[in-house]
Amino acid sequence: MTGQPERTGEPQTQAAGAPANSAATANSAEQPYPVRSVAIKVAQWIDRLGSIWVEGQITQINLRPGTRTAFLVLRDPSADMSLSVTCDPDLIRKSPIPLQEGSRVVVYGKLSFFTGRGTLSLRVIEIRPVGIGELLARIERLKALLAAEGLFDPRLKRPIPFLPETIGLITGRASAAERDVLTVARNRWPAVRFEIRNTAVQGPSAVPQMLEALTQLDRDPAVDVIVLARGGGSVEDLLPFSDEALCRAIVAATTPIVSAIGHEPDNPLSDLVADLRAATPTDAAKRVVPDAAAELAGVRDMRARSAAALRGWVDRETRALTQLRSRPVLADPLREIDRRREEIERLRASARRTAAQAIRTEDTATRHLREKLTAVGPAATLARGYAVVQRVAGTERHVVRTIADAPAGSQLRIRVADGAISAAALGTQALGTRPTEDTETRRS
Repeated sequence: MTGQPERTGEPQTQAAGAPANSAATANSAEQPYPVRSVAIKVAQWIDRLGSIWVEGQITQINLRPGTRTAFLVLRDPSADMSLSVTCDPDLIRKSPIPLQEGSRVVVYGKLSFFTGRGTLSLRVIEIRPVGIGELLARIERLKALLAAEGLFDPRLKRPIPFLPETIGLITGRASAAERDVLTVARNRWPAVRFEIRNTAVQGPSAVPQMLEALTQLDRDPAVDVIVLARGGGSVEDLLPFSDEALCRAIVAATTPIVSAIGHEPDNPLSDLVADLRAATPTDAAKRVVPDAAAELAGVRDMRARSAAALRGWVDRETRALTQLRSRPVLADPLREIDRRREEIERLRASARRTAAQAIRTEDTATRHLREKLTAVGPAATLARGYAVVQRVAGTERHVVRTIADAPAGSQLRIRVADGAISAAALGTQALGTRPTEDTETRRS
């Protein structure tokens, strides 16, 4: 409802509250309300709502000649709800745009509750057909709203499986769209399976039925992708595919959805929120189901290319191996060893000569050193008549270097070239002086 309903909603709530309080005090199992009282109270509550504007889609028109009242059924395009409407037949006959079942209208009237039958009806005094321009403007406003919420973002698009085992199909019963999808898909991949939900694809019941079918297929774990198909149509016929509830259901689904409405000039909003848009139902079948013949041809081509690549690799490796085997090092492997053996023998002989020469040189030098050491050594000195005098003090022996080291009475050991002589010091005499008294006494 639009316009005045928002202003009249509050009085309705207040009116409904007053009888509830009285019912709590006066009404009971012992004091029940009679039917007439309830009917009158309901009529009073509804009468307080006043006149309101209501938008909906006409699903039924009962206009009999000679009658002073026309009966209509007004249905919500997005929900399975309807409302009975009565009006003057002239409102329908004199409408600037012919009214028929399926027309979108905005009506102005007052709700009435008929106490005798217990029914509710909307008595309208004005009917305004909703034109194409207004419908398109509403679609554009909804499009801007959904775009602002990010529902058209490509990052939300779910990938379509390469080879779906089961495809969910939502389309009209025995429609050309259903026939095209099934025929093309089975020709391309005969093993593909379908879960078909036939629904209304235009009119007031289209959106509720498509929502129910979409929910069922989305909950089915065997369904890999869902195709929403219709073979085109006028702008009015395609209005259900721009319904906000349907668009939000497509976005909320977990199964990838393909929109194949088949209407190029004006794309419905379902094309924008779906994971994949197909131009026609036939195009949807081609894009969802791979072509078995093409895939087999691709496999054969890949096998041929793989075999050619493998043969080429083997040929290249064979040529490389032949080149390696033709090299001298592989053609005669022992040739290099023989050449190296001769070189090694030559180097070994040279090393022997060098080592022998070094040994002879060192031997000569050692002999000369030995001779020098022998000439200046103690044995040679002793052989020339010299002696080494040692003073014996117990087990210790000290070489006598001065007369102070061997006072008179010292035990001496005199080493000569062929042995040693034991002696005792009788006295001492410094060079250039006379012998001491003790020495002279012992000599006499």
